[in-house]
Amino acid sequence: QVQLVETGGGLVQAGDSLRLACAATGLTFRDYTMAWFRQAPGKYREIVAAINGNGGDTYYTFPLKGRFTISRDNAKNTMYLQMNNLKPEDTAVYYCAADLAEAIVAIQEAGYDHWGKGTQVTVSS
Repeated sequence: QVQLVETGGGLVQAGDSLRLACAATGLTFRDYTMAWFRQAPGKYREIVAAINGNGGDTYYTFPLKGRFTISRDNAKNTMYLQMNNLKPEDTAVYYCAADLAEAIVAIQEAGYDHWGKGTQVTVSS
């Protein structure tokens, strides 16, 4: 059974940094493209970033590129999201997702097979 567990969320002030982690079990991690999505109150869930199976290719939602960095450690079956210079508009529940594809082919949630339960990130002004 595939399980994705997000950790690292919390309450921070604007300008602070956070690093989220997503630990995966029950799957051959390197075979999956992994992604971070987020959902703010009253909004649709949107992709933040994705990374392919070997970590050599990444995708970012344009406004976040430069502040957020996605990475993965296949030896630890873990994906990360480093978030710098956080802003109040980054407040959301952040979800980890997995797509059985070595390349990044999906940037919408319908393309992802497995999901974590999410971790709350709250940025105060």
